[in-house]
Amino acid sequence: MKKKSTQFDKFSKKKSNAAVKEEFKQQKRKWKKEREEFFIKKKQAVRRPLENEQAKKSDKDKQSESSEQIPLNKFIAHCGICARRDAAEMVKSGTVKVNKVVIIEPGHKVSSNDEIFVNGKKIFLSKNLVYILLNKPKDYITTTHDPQGRKTVLDIIRRATTERVYPVGRLDRNTSGVLLCTNDGALAQKLTHPSTQVKKIYAITLNKPFEKNHFEAVMKGINLEDGIATVDVLAYSNANDKTQLGVEIHSGKNRIVRRIFEHLGYEVETLDRVLFAGLTKKNVSRGHWRFLNEKEIRTLKHFDKSIR
Repeated sequence: MKKKSTQFDKFSKKKSNAAVKEEFKQQKRKWKKEREEFFIKKKQAVRRPLENEQAKKSDKDKQSESSEQIPLNKFIAHCGICARRDAAEMVKSGTVKVNKVVIIEPGHKVSSNDEIFVNGKKIFLSKNLVYILLNKPKDYITTTHDPQGRKTVLDIIRRATTERVYPVGRLDRNTSGVLLCTNDGALAQKLTHPSTQVKKIYAITLNKPFEKNHFEAVMKGINLEDGIATVDVLAYSNANDKTQLGVEIHSGKNRIVRRIFEHLGYEVETLDRVLFAGLTKKNVSRGHWRFLNEKEIRTLKHFDKSIR
């Protein structure tokens, strides 16, 4: 039997407000999801060519980096074997082979694609860079090896790292103070190159009072066998003791400070480097060492006039 319709049927067939709201919410979610998917696809379409281009560029950079040619002695220094100057002597001695051929020219161009052997052992560019600040005591020589068996600065830091580090620059046997040791050949070359003009400050004790006329002579420049030697700053460390001096200098010539005063007839009893390239021996006792912190390493790598 057919149900009889009433005047309220048109209202009973309508959805409830809650159902309408829920349906609207679902539709809204659907639109939002479609919209997000659309823009994601659009971004990916733009990003993919850029990523491919960057990947190609990165591959080219790596290829260029690996094929970049540098002098053989510089390559050896960057491997952490020894300082660049020592590497040049090593090459000249005939102990270095490049692709199984003995090379005796330090300036011979090589790249990381070449097979390089030192004393029969293959060497590689060092990736684990180490930076050590040493407060050097007297009676230690600044070299990686001494045929005479004397104590070297590397004997002090032997337990600091398994990497082969070497001193940056030189302090003679009787000079104490700040000394940087690292296997970062590029930084070592930068800090020892004359054009960088690294600032060094020394505390000096002479065997007799330093005369005023000699003070003026040093400031004007002393004529040594290898040219005029000048200092940037010279001052008495103690107003009551004229044997105590402080000197600031940029020159990297061998034994330059001692030679200046010896030329004038003085004997340098103690010579202590208290600053090198912004590094001091603060909180590092004589004969002890510490690793450089990140800030110090960053400052050295971006060396500028602020620490010269």
